[in-house]
Amino acid sequence: MTFEGDGGDIVPARREIPHYHGDAVRVLFVVSAVVLIVAQSTGAELPLSTLGTVGSAVILAIAAGITNPMQYEIHWANALIAVLGTLLFGTTAVDHYRAGMSFFDPSFVYVEALALLSLISLYFTTRTIRGITQRPDIY
Repeated sequence: MTFEGDGGDIVPARREIPHYHGDAVRVLFVVSAVVLIVAQSTGAELPLSTLGTVGSAVILAIAAGITNPMQYEIHWANALIAVLGTLLFGTTAVDHYRAGMSFFDPSFVYVEALALLSLISLYFTTRTIRGITQRPDIY
């Protein structure tokens, strides 16, 4: 236990879980959901309809909200979400660039940002899954 404050407060030490990056994935998913809504609201050319964009933002927010270190199944769902986002937004970003869209066009910037956020989320989710599969108390 660690002590903080005037001596009357007892704060337990933060439990470190090796290779758990769910907190980072949670933040990346919420940021991605916000970027999706802002991009759609400003008229960016996204590879999704309005309903698809809002639905994706909702799915990202729910996945972020239920991510925790004790339920390993959610990390597999997070990996699937991150793979789908990387494929969808990554291919769209490459297609936009090859079609001659300016690097500074807002649509390209939003799609590229979403592709990179998804790719980074995939990395951290994969690291988490790797760490969880090495924990003897899970399997």
